[in-house]
Amino acid sequence: MNQKVNQYQQLIGSYTGKLLRDHFGKGPESISVSMGGHFVTMYLRNFLTPSERVLLEQDHEMIIHQMREKLTQMMIPEITSYIQLVTGVKPSEFYYDWALHNKSGMLVGFVPEGFEEAPEVNENYEGKQRLEQEINKISRLVQREPDEIYSCELNARTIVIIRKGILVRIEKELIRLGHGELLKGVKRNLEKTYMHNNNNFDEILNR
Repeated sequence: MNQKVNQYQQLIGSYTGKLLRDHFGKGPESISVSMGGHFVTMYLRNFLTPSERVLLEQDHEMIIHQMREKLTQMMIPEITSYIQLVTGVKPSEFYYDWALHNKSGMLVGFVPEGFEEAPEVNENYEGKQRLEQEINKISRLVQREPDEIYSCELNARTIVIIRKGILVRIEKELIRLGHGELLKGVKRNLEKTYMHNNNNFDEILNR
């Protein structure tokens, strides 16, 4: 990886850490930023505020997700604008999620034109076909098998998986009626239950 990309990653990580501190009152212990192809990812370690810790101990996980949803939505435009300022290209889509049980989080940005200086992603990584089959199986258990699935290895620690066409008609209707947040919370919990209790990923990826 070239020096310019390393500099981009350090700048983006530092800026995002400051934003999190400004909005949440506490930032993560560290942020690992990775760039490759069309993707930028940020892995947050040890990120849980004192008030969130109290809510978590009282089993109010949904309240934490609701608060983080609103604060993160406020931050995304600032992060995307800063990435454009630093790299010259702007993410058109941004996704995020939290693993409160281990105080971690992930932000993922998609850039249509790609990062010119960043390394190419590996679309033929070991275990790709079997991993996609496993993800399709989990999707079937929770909702439906996706119309399309794409995956690539960003680096030795990060595999990006994109699923298109996973909503069933009743879910689309719930979103139309304004219940998207409730649906997202329910699906998040269901999918994570299957993901975290899955013993096949290590064997499939041989790591």
